[in-house]
Amino acid sequence: MKPFLGIVLLLAASGALTAAEPSQSLADQQLQKLAGVRRLYVEELVGEGSHAIRDLLAAAIHSRGLFVLVEDAASADAYVRGSAEDLIYTDYERYSSGINVRGAASSSRRESGESNYGSTSFGVGDDEDTNRRERKHEALVAVRIVLNNGEVVWAAARESNGAKFRGAAADVAHGVAEELEAAVTKARQLARQPD
Repeated sequence: MKPFLGIVLLLAASGALTAAEPSQSLADQQLQKLAGVRRLYVEELVGEGSHAIRDLLAAAIHSRGLFVLVEDAASADAYVRGSAEDLIYTDYERYSSGINVRGAASSSRRESGESNYGSTSFGVGDDEDTNRRERKHEALVAVRIVLNNGEVVWAAARESNGAKFRGAAADVAHGVAEELEAAVTKARQLARQPD
């Protein structure tokens, strides 16, 4: 029994019994699966104003030439799923400040039928009211790419109050497409590397 224990210890010390470590991280393995996607279907997104964001997102992905976008879900390798909101609202702010100082003095004296009255009063006041209304536009999107087998291979979330030359909805769609382009580029590089 002792020789067997010695062999086990020798094998353990040499590393033969240790578990093999994967050569890639889980994130890199997921990205490699993204590299295999060619045909993509952008599903309806959930949320207020999401229809416009879906169309903007599809246009941004298409303009980069990353995938062949299809209108028939059955012919897709993967799907874009998620939620989006395009909110336009008015922000009201009311501010009021003021300084008021008031003073008064009064005296009266009565002596043998004669009355003497004196009074002094002063006041200072300053009030300021400000009412401000500001129209705001916010958009947010959270999407993921899901393979036919249900496996999520990429996800992103973006939020925007608008950009200098485009609205909030176009800005989030552009930002997500930009992140996706970077992920696809990395995925294709990983797919070319030997294991």
